[in-house]
Amino acid sequence: MENVKVAGIEYKVQVKELVDNDPNTYGSCVYHDAHIEIRKGLSRERTEQTFVHELMHATIFEAGYRGDEYEELVERLSVVLHQVIKENDLPRLLEQVAEQG
Repeated sequence: MENVKVAGIEYKVQVKELVDNDPNTYGSCVYHDAHIEIRKGLSRERTEQTFVHELMHATIFEAGYRGDEYEELVERLSVVLHQVIKENDLPRLLEQVAEQG
């Protein structure tokens, strides 16, 4: 599986049977080791949402924010960001915007 870069830090993305040894956890972002874990066996939509959610955690962490008080922000933004990514061809749109600039 490909890695994802966040603020220059390469996060390894792993799909695992169990995340944090907890059957109720869909995903986890491990900052000190720069990796994202997604629980195996979720639906495609849930897997995508979980990946974007954990990617948002990595983004907020690499932006310098620390602490658990950002969970609500991550939850809200990740749902919207997932929709934006899924319903738009962002690389093509970025190219079109850059060409106009």
